[in-house]
Amino acid sequence: MSLRSTLAAAAAVLSLALPVAASAAELKVAYVDLQRVLLEVDDGKAAKARLQKWLEDRQKEIDKEQDALRKEKETLDKQASAMSEATRTQKATELQKKVMELAQKYERSRAEAANKERQEMEPIINRIDQVIASIADRDGLGMVLDKRDSGIVFALSQYDISNEVVRSYNNGKKPAAPVAKDAPVKK
Repeated sequence: MSLRSTLAAAAAVLSLALPVAASAAELKVAYVDLQRVLLEVDDGKAAKARLQKWLEDRQKEIDKEQDALRKEKETLDKQASAMSEATRTQKATELQKKVMELAQKYERSRAEAANKERQEMEPIINRIDQVIASIADRDGLGMVLDKRDSGIVFALSQYDISNEVVRSYNNGKKPAAPVAKDAPVKK
């Protein structure tokens, strides 16, 4: 390759690289820890508490049924020697059927919990997205990344807008002060 063609190739590469480098210099980026924001906003805390109570109630119900089945098995084991083979087999089959029904109930409960969590969190996540978009628009951010899902291994904390998202979300949620009936109206 001649010196002239090498210089021409270098000039072409530089002419293509300079606009990209210039636009990259203008690109403002921030990141947010969405999981932390979701757990720290007031609505997220309330939803998490509701879900936790629901899960605890379900778990108590399943534990109660499990204890009843355990007692039934102990009773069957104690009385097995006094039963006929047919009766013992029938009781064991009935017990096994109840155990399977409880396992199915547990799995349905887990699926219902996942669905309930999605329903509770979806509107909160949508609102968080709106808050992030308004902060990005206000600050001229070209990109806001999720700390956990973006592959960020390290970033300076000055680029973390999580606290601001939580504050903006919670402040934007507060209702306006009620106006008394007899209060003067500004014109």
